[in-house]
Order: sequence, then C-alpha cells, then structure tokens
Amino acid sequence: MFSVYGMQGRVFRGSLEQLRQVDGVRALTRGRSLLPTGQEGQDRLAESSGAFVESAANKAEGRSAGWEDSRRAALSAYTETRAGSTARQPLTQVSDLMSPQIIILKDTATVWQAWQVLSEKGVGQAPVLDASDHLVGLLTRADLLSPERLPSPDSHALAWRALMMQNVTDIMVTPVPSVAPDSDIRRVAQVLLDTGLPGLPVVDEQGLVAGFISRSDILRAVVTDPPLDLWG
Repeated sequence: MFSVYGMQGRVFRGSLEQLRQVDGVRALTRGRSLLPTGQEGQDRLAESSGAFVESAANKAEGRSAGWEDSRRAALSAYTETRAGSTARQPLTQVSDLMSPQIIILKDTATVWQAWQVLSEKGVGQAPVLDASDHLVGLLTRADLLSPERLPSPDSHALAWRALMMQNVTDIMVTPVPSVAPDSDIRRVAQVLLDTGLPGLPVVDEQGLVAGFISRSDILRAVVTDPPLDLWG
C-alpha cells in the first residue's frame, strides 16, 4: 500500500496502479514484448541434414545414459541443499529492508541546516516532518544542488546567504510518495523507477514515519543473505 503526503497531510492512499495516476508520478519505462521465433529455417536445415543428424544421434545414444545419470545426481544434490537451508527465508516486505533509524529534517529547518545534517550523517536524502512529526516532504541533495536554484559563481555573497537561509519547504519534494511497512519490495522498486526518487519514507497506520527504504537498501539485499525474493 502506498500513500502520498504533502503540506496538507495525506492526499492519497492506494495501490501501485492507482499511484501512477497521481500527478507527478508517471511510468518512465515500458515493457517490450518478444517476437515469436519462426521454425521455417530450422525445418529446412533438418531436411538438408537429416542423415547427419541421424548419425550423430546414434553416436550420442551411448553417451546419453551417462549424462542422464549425472543430471539426476546433480538435481538430487541441489534438492538436498535446498531442504537443508529452509532457515534462509527470502526477503519480501519493506520492513525486512528498511532503515528504522532514519535521519529527518523539520519543516522549520533552513537550507544551510539541511546541508549540515545530510553532510554530517552521510545520507543523500531526508524526510521532512511537521511539528506533529507527520511527513510533509522529502529533501534530497539533488534538490539542494539544482542549477536553477543556485546563484551564479559571480553572484554577490548576499545571494548565497539568501539561498542558505531559505526554508527547506521551498525546495523539498512535496507531495511525496510513501510506503507501508508490509508492502512488496518489488512494487517499491517500481515506484523508485517511475519517480526517479532515491528512496521512499516508510509510514505506519498513524501517519508517522517508521523508517526509510532506499535504492541502496534494495541493492544491498540482492547480494546478501537471506536472499531477496525477486520473482516469488
């Protein structure tokens, strides 16, 4: 389940398909169908080389039994290994991957204060919360470095000072999508692809931020144990 939060509170709650209908959340990728492969060329090849194929089949017949035995042995070993590793449960939900200790910004913070927090904590984004600790936006380093917001290099020092004293609500992403802790990881990955965001705040039923799931969290899970359930 996904929600969208802005300065006026929650403005949307629904599925991934419904989320894509919300302004600002648009699909950027399209599926590509595969064309069926024709058999005509294979049939002609078989007709012209039937004798050769028959001869090769006869020669291979003696070896096929040994190969079949080897294949069965390999499958048996694989099955035994899988049976002995039932404790390794696949990761499927956001709660399995999210970072519960998140770095947040208050909606009263300035751009300068946001720079300090992101730099000191070594993170690329932070949810922005209001006085009631409800989600109102997301601030990323990309927002802070947006060329259209930065003064030119030869600008007066006062222009840079004015930028640093801006409120984070002036440049943060809002409204911003969020996700419930029990949501499917693959659907979260799809939203990240659709929106281009580096991650999503994880919000509980009370509307409070319970964690954050980033692209790095998902990629890290791909290469660690227990395995990430990509296709289940």
